[in-house]
Amino acid sequence: MTKAIIDPGACGFRVEIIVEKIDKHKVSIRVKTDCEMVINMLHELLTLDMHQAFTGHFNNPVYRASARHLKHPSCPVPSGILKAVEVEFGLCLPKEVLIRFED
Repeated sequence: MTKAIIDPGACGFRVEIIVEKIDKHKVSIRVKTDCEMVINMLHELLTLDMHQAFTGHFNNPVYRASARHLKHPSCPVPSGILKAVEVEFGLCLPKEVLIRFED
């Protein structure tokens, strides 16, 4: 099981993503958040095939679902979901990602 916490910034909606392998090519995705847009997006992404998860932006089911449900294209949640999927499949290390704004 891989758990990722995303603090997307100004909106204030913390998102907890839990990704669990179902088999060697498929994961389940659960989310805990108060953001209705993310909740609606995840209804389309209850399971995800590894090969689908690593397609380009235009064909990627996570980015396609985010385009339908998220009002803010800069929301980091879709990227966070894909990072958690990569970690769960053992394709990358669970390293923290950061966007920092400086004056």
